[in-house]
Amino acid sequence: MHPILPPGRTVWGGFVCQSCRQSLLRRFSGSAVRRGVAPPPPPPPAGYAHLSSRRLLSISGPDAPKFLHGIITQAVVAEPSASGGRRFNTPSSSSIGAAHSTAGSSGFYAAFLNATGRVLHDVFVYRDTLGLGGAHGAGGEAFVVEVDAAQVEGLATHIKRYKLRSKLACRVLDEGECAVWQVWDNSASSLSAAPRVKDAIALADTRAPGMGYRVLRLGDGMGNLELDVERSDDTAYRIHRYLLGVAEGQDEIPREQALPLEGNMDVSGGIDFRKGCYVGQELTIRTRHRGVVRKRILPCLLYPSSPPPQKLEYNPYIGQGQPGEQELSAEDVPPNLSIGRDGAKGRSAGTWLRGVGNIGLALCRLQIMTDVELPGETAAAPFDPSNEFLVKWGADEEGNGGQSVKIKAFVPDWLRDKLNEAKEH
Repeated sequence: MHPILPPGRTVWGGFVCQSCRQSLLRRFSGSAVRRGVAPPPPPPPAGYAHLSSRRLLSISGPDAPKFLHGIITQAVVAEPSASGGRRFNTPSSSSIGAAHSTAGSSGFYAAFLNATGRVLHDVFVYRDTLGLGGAHGAGGEAFVVEVDAAQVEGLATHIKRYKLRSKLACRVLDEGECAVWQVWDNSASSLSAAPRVKDAIALADTRAPGMGYRVLRLGDGMGNLELDVERSDDTAYRIHRYLLGVAEGQDEIPREQALPLEGNMDVSGGIDFRKGCYVGQELTIRTRHRGVVRKRILPCLLYPSSPPPQKLEYNPYIGQGQPGEQELSAEDVPPNLSIGRDGAKGRSAGTWLRGVGNIGLALCRLQIMTDVELPGETAAAPFDPSNEFLVKWGADEEGNGGQSVKIKAFVPDWLRDKLNEAKEH
């Protein structure tokens, strides 16, 4: 493996264009600047954070429930049952938080898909009990949709494209109208009760045990929630998510590329497989019934040299505590890098997405990077515990030079349990 160079020093190949070269220089210059700033500390065991990375839009009107029901992966309204009655859809028994009815709860986790079943937006949908829909909500039900901040205008455009003659209004909320917060407590698998916050909506985050609660509160994110836990920030929340293996937003669930099952939405309560037709349903249902998902987003740890780590633990830098190692972090590693076997050529083992400190997320081929066995599948190059994997960047056309770090994927206990449950059904 090639040594890690100090930030700001890069081995260039002849094929690197001027634009890419300047981009990489800016990346490593930023690393040098960060050396004068305290690195992100580990997240507190119990805390809350304002999520500036998320934005909100309002959908309200008489047709709002039916419209949303036909365009997202979760159930919003009641559907006819096989017996001819009406039923409210709930996540399958293998989904976390299955006891909560999506059609009657305060909200739910879901996704907007394109026509080919690829993820456009991962979202939380809340029933608007705060009056954000205004006069439009008076004639019907109103909802608030939470999405990646960089994609809020794109989602609004997507909704208006499908609106046609539906009687509803859609608008992006100003950042000062309502803020998104996350509350978590690692002392238990989940908080025992929803946090009590005035002028707010609290929703259990079903994506993984320990994620806690999502909270929408009127106003901006400048104040506090007045809870008996430590206030933290968006970066601490990201680290908390990465340690649990939860992806969020288009940087981690690539837009129009990732399948919802690759983003673990099938085991995170994000898909109702019993509901009727919606955009992107065909491929989603076919993938589910085939029972084979070869790639999933997993938490990963970056490390500089052997031996590989045996536990997923956060450190501010790659190689933390290793004498002579440079202060390189996951934020210095370019996104969307192919993961390969160390010392061998062959098929890509996955794709690095992004991270903080020494941890992050990657889309991993399960049979190559983990010991997870897929039903009815025989791997051409099965998992070998002695294999190590790496990501490399800045090399020339022949693969020489550049920088690289090793990467190890971990399968969280909650995900392994859900995958084992799925094999039994």
